[in-house]
Amino acid sequence: MKKIFSYSLIIITAVSFAACKVDDPFVDRVVAPVLVDIVGASFGAPLSGEPTVSYPASGKVTLTARLLELDKSGILDKNIGIDSIPVANIPMKITLRSGTALGETTSNAQGVVSLEKTWADLGVPTPKAGTVVKISWSGIHKGVAFTRLSQVQAK
Repeated sequence: MKKIFSYSLIIITAVSFAACKVDDPFVDRVVAPVLVDIVGASFGAPLSGEPTVSYPASGKVTLTARLLELDKSGILDKNIGIDSIPVANIPMKITLRSGTALGETTSNAQGVVSLEKTWADLGVPTPKAGTVVKISWSGIHKGVAFTRLSQVQAK
């Protein structure tokens, strides 16, 4: 009787732990409607986590990105494949990750957004080689909000 009670208690405990549902925080994500290609980042940056662009520690910093929409209509044809189409007239908000707004701009006919700032505007009055500033690019396309993260580094 004691063994049956012990086994029953173990089974009930195991079932109660297995019944606990934990939501996966990554399941509800929506695919970004555009590819935000950070201009000046090293090769592979559009696919890597956080592209970094280096600028001289003295002078201006020009934050530039290209917005591209992927046309997958020819994906099954090896002669066509996936095409990147520039997306014009997308309002973009560029901020520091701390939440400080750097400015707003709209993509041109080639899908390019650009904003010129000084290091002081980026919160670094006297940058030294290796200083990193984290940037956030946000916009909305076809009703879907998207954000791209990048970094600016002093050289």
